[in-house]
Amino acid sequence: MSNKELMRKTEVERVSDQRSTQKEAAKRLGVSERQFRRILRRYRQEGDGGIVSKKRGKPSNRKTKREIREEVRAFVTDPIMQGFGPTLMAEKLEIRHEIRLSKETVRRLMIESGVWEAKTKKKAEPHYSRPRRKHRGELVQIDGSDHNWLEDRGPRATLLVFVDDATSAILAAEFVSEESFFSYGQLCKRYFREHGLPKSFYSDRFSVFRDNHKENLAYEPVTQFQRALTVLGVEIICANSPEAKGRVERANQTLQDRLVKEMRLLGINSYEQANQFLPEFIRDYNHRFAVMPGSSLDFHRPLDKTQDLDFLFSIHEFRTITKTLLIHYAGKVYQIVTNHPAYFYAKVEVLVTCDHTGAISAWLDGNLLTLNEIEKRPRQGTVMSSKSIESKPISPAYNHPWRTYGKKINGKPVLNTLLTK
Repeated sequence: MSNKELMRKTEVERVSDQRSTQKEAAKRLGVSERQFRRILRRYRQEGDGGIVSKKRGKPSNRKTKREIREEVRAFVTDPIMQGFGPTLMAEKLEIRHEIRLSKETVRRLMIESGVWEAKTKKKAEPHYSRPRRKHRGELVQIDGSDHNWLEDRGPRATLLVFVDDATSAILAAEFVSEESFFSYGQLCKRYFREHGLPKSFYSDRFSVFRDNHKENLAYEPVTQFQRALTVLGVEIICANSPEAKGRVERANQTLQDRLVKEMRLLGINSYEQANQFLPEFIRDYNHRFAVMPGSSLDFHRPLDKTQDLDFLFSIHEFRTITKTLLIHYAGKVYQIVTNHPAYFYAKVEVLVTCDHTGAISAWLDGNLLTLNEIEKRPRQGTVMSSKSIESKPISPAYNHPWRTYGKKINGKPVLNTLLTK
């Protein structure tokens, strides 16, 4: 008997010996008086067998049919489904074969089939959760996830993800070769044009978002990304730990699981195709995992159409014009083409911009200058000193005097020809 059945037997015996009433026994067992009278009647008729469950040793009425179990086993062991977790496997099983099973049932069948291992629960260090922001666009968490997204069908790449803190919805995403100012700038431009300007970004301490070399500086340096967001009125906050921006970190884990397998099933073999598939995947992701915000007010501000995003998300640096109207930038020389006299521009500081295509532009008081790149000719070979560590010694000629002298006699060198005579 189970503990529950032993407890029932104890209460039934108390009532039979008139040590307790049926009402008290039913209350202690947590059943109605009517149900207790049924239990008492079966005990008087069958003894202990009347208390033991009649389903003992019999299969459950909700047991999955053998034919369905075999079909599920064949599905989960298919090589194309390798790496699918129980939750995603249950979803694909319902979509592809119209078999609806709970994720726990699918997990047990996967363990029986040898394609999944039971995981022991680890003792995790507690990280106290931060309350969500109430408004959409109030805080957007941004991050890049470097992963082998196409598995063995392509190289590694980075997925840039923007996740709203209030709803956990993905607002923008794009596959890029690496995390850089230009890659984040391209995604920001598309995001701002579609949704507007958020109140703030929440990122890690990557060099694009924050200059981490502040030792012995009288001022705090500003990165190109910070400069562009300051002009747009978007605050950027850098987290001290990955757990602090847990929404985007958990989104990356889900994407590394679900997105990889979805692209495998669709036969996507390039990141161009992957970027075309992303909008459809994001809509389904937000439908499944996004939550309602605490307030219906959206903090996104409409983008000012007079703002030139291409100009803002270019690299901005300052250079001084030489007396001959030349600008030196990134190892190249550019000549200013103008009708003004040379003294008009000489020794004047100008703004030099470089966009994502590598195009160089110069601006003076908001006016675009005309530039011509000057081709730099290679220098002639330099004469290397014999004392340089890079110089190589030259072997003397076969008739060099150094070769004709042999041993020394009385401290003076003697020719080899004299020694042989």
